[in-house]
Amino acid sequence: MEREASVAAAVARNRKVVLRGYIDRAPREDDMELVDDGDVALRVPGDAGGPAVLVKNLYLSCDPYMRGRMRDFQGSYIPPFKPGSPIEGFGVGRVVDSTHPGFSPGDFVSGMTGWEDYSLITKPEQLRKIQQSDIPLSYHLGLLAFNYKEEPDLAAALKRHFPQGIDIYFENVGGPMLDAVLLNMRIHGRIAVCGMVSQHGVTAPAGIHNLFSLVSKRIEMKGFIQSDYLHLFPQFVDDITKHYRGGKIAYVEDMSIGLESGPAAFVGLFSGKNVGKQVVCVSQD
Repeated sequence: MEREASVAAAVARNRKVVLRGYIDRAPREDDMELVDDGDVALRVPGDAGGPAVLVKNLYLSCDPYMRGRMRDFQGSYIPPFKPGSPIEGFGVGRVVDSTHPGFSPGDFVSGMTGWEDYSLITKPEQLRKIQQSDIPLSYHLGLLAFNYKEEPDLAAALKRHFPQGIDIYFENVGGPMLDAVLLNMRIHGRIAVCGMVSQHGVTAPAGIHNLFSLVSKRIEMKGFIQSDYLHLFPQFVDDITKHYRGGKIAYVEDMSIGLESGPAAFVGLFSGKNVGKQVVCVSQD
């Protein structure tokens, strides 16, 4: 009764970004729509079906894999979005109310959430409690990189920056970039393939011309999805924080302000408009 009395009167306006309908081409801003969802009670409803967490979303991640969820295709590792329902993605938020013993109001959490102001998380096991860090999200220490948009020859640019060859390559681009990387890998190099953003929405995917490099350089190339290694995430956070503070890791962020900016920020991923990690700031409260 004490919990019910403390949260029963609290309400807030909720907005959400929904998918208007399935697409079979490159995404456009008008494929998504910002909808006023009216007032929502800032409490976990009694019919939630079990322990749940109500989260106020602060930051949302724009990721290329979300493009695949905009089509009516059931053969993927993750189901498609539902037209008329909030788009889903990885986000960071603050707990407003909870009936789960592992989370309390005020906790900061990360995990899958909706593109909306407030999300009811009915599977709290997907959330991870996080601590505020002394590392600014947008802090940029400096990074050895090159602007591929200004390079007429990607293979030559990689050779210039990696004269001894590439030991490990994280593949999330595909197309000509992967072709250029294959020419510049070291013997026994490794390639981890998580995605190919350049191939989303194209009618004729680009072929790979330098595939024989896998043989001549004895390269190991393996595909994966991030959920394969969720059990290593706590260790990753500890390690990456130490490296960041030590100046070994630089973080570049492209921040879009306001939930209403989400569709444009997401579409920009596929035209190279963003620089660094594309994030939508829903609220800083």
